[in-house]
Amino acid sequence: MKLVKNLSVGILGAGFMVLATTVQANAVTLTYERSIGSPGFGPGELFVPQGIAVDSQGNTLIANGRGINPADGTPNYSLGNKIEIFNPSGQYIGAIGSGGTGPGQFDEPTTVDFNPVTGDLYAGDVYNNRVNQFDSQGNFIRSFANGQFTGLIPGRIFFGPSGVTFDKAGNVYVGDFNGERLLKFTSDGEQIGVIGGTVGTAPGQFQGLAGARISPVSGNIFVADQYNNRVQVLDPNGNPLLAFGSAGSEPGQLLQPIGIEVDEYENVYVADSINSRVQVFDKNGNFLTSFGENARDASGNPVPPPALTGPPFGNPLDLAPGRFNWTGGTSYKDGKLYVGDFFQGRVQVINVTDRKPVPESSSVLGLALLGLGAATVTLRKRGQQKLVFGLGK
Repeated sequence: MKLVKNLSVGILGAGFMVLATTVQANAVTLTYERSIGSPGFGPGELFVPQGIAVDSQGNTLIANGRGINPADGTPNYSLGNKIEIFNPSGQYIGAIGSGGTGPGQFDEPTTVDFNPVTGDLYAGDVYNNRVNQFDSQGNFIRSFANGQFTGLIPGRIFFGPSGVTFDKAGNVYVGDFNGERLLKFTSDGEQIGVIGGTVGTAPGQFQGLAGARISPVSGNIFVADQYNNRVQVLDPNGNPLLAFGSAGSEPGQLLQPIGIEVDEYENVYVADSINSRVQVFDKNGNFLTSFGENARDASGNPVPPPALTGPPFGNPLDLAPGRFNWTGGTSYKDGKLYVGDFFQGRVQVINVTDRKPVPESSSVLGLALLGLGAATVTLRKRGQQKLVFGLGK
């Protein structure tokens, strides 16, 4: 029997900051378009889609899962461990890479994206502790950052490269999830800088540096600070500017954000993982709208995430449009938002419409640090306590 191990136990951060302004934010409309992939382990099927990228031809590339042997937890390289490719119509057309430890192979692929300057594809490779680089045709170029990602730490299962983004010069920024930092490289993998590196709740500190995205407008860096339940905004040099979000399920609140995108109007799209939705904010952290809700069973109860062992799918599946069993990896391209439906083996494509540039604030009323500290919790059925995302052993 071939299984996949996933999920971890829970730690939540409680620190956050809020920016208040005098300007009413403009509306953004999100509507379901279609889904890509289906749950399973065969060609064109997905499990735990973590990273998503869209190429210049409109093909969708999805980082697909990690197989293990259930008897001893050793890797099963024949399951997942590829970047699956779907054409613009959603048909499966092939894959990049394979399972293993050699050049161009993966032992759990994660974040993926194309360098807008060179066209090359960069993909995180968790258990091989590196980033794999391919050309636009999927030919392997090199691996870099070998061994530089912080390993497992107590209370977390996920580790390794957690987000990739690029500045206008084509430099590559890769999140080190447990190192609480972004590593900066040239396009050919030479390290040239580090941002962050300290665990905590203060500005510029992180607890699980998940997705990262550099704004195409300002060059500011937007980071999903997972266990602090917030988004942090840094200037292009890595200095903290502001943060928004707090722990909860109300509009504007977050429960372990993972994927993050910034569009040409500097609207911010956040995969609010445990809340099984995407939330949209303006660049100042004002809540605009949300899309998505929990998958439901026949009685209307939320479907829980899967257990630590066994198939990595919710039971039952709820593949209705807009239903998620956790949101995760994201990509934004040409007015469409691609969102990984973690435990339902698919990517949902969302149309983004009715956007307008948000006016500059006439005055900033204040940046308030409302709370510091961290809270450690575990999952309970009644929902007051929350689960932390993680993949791996």
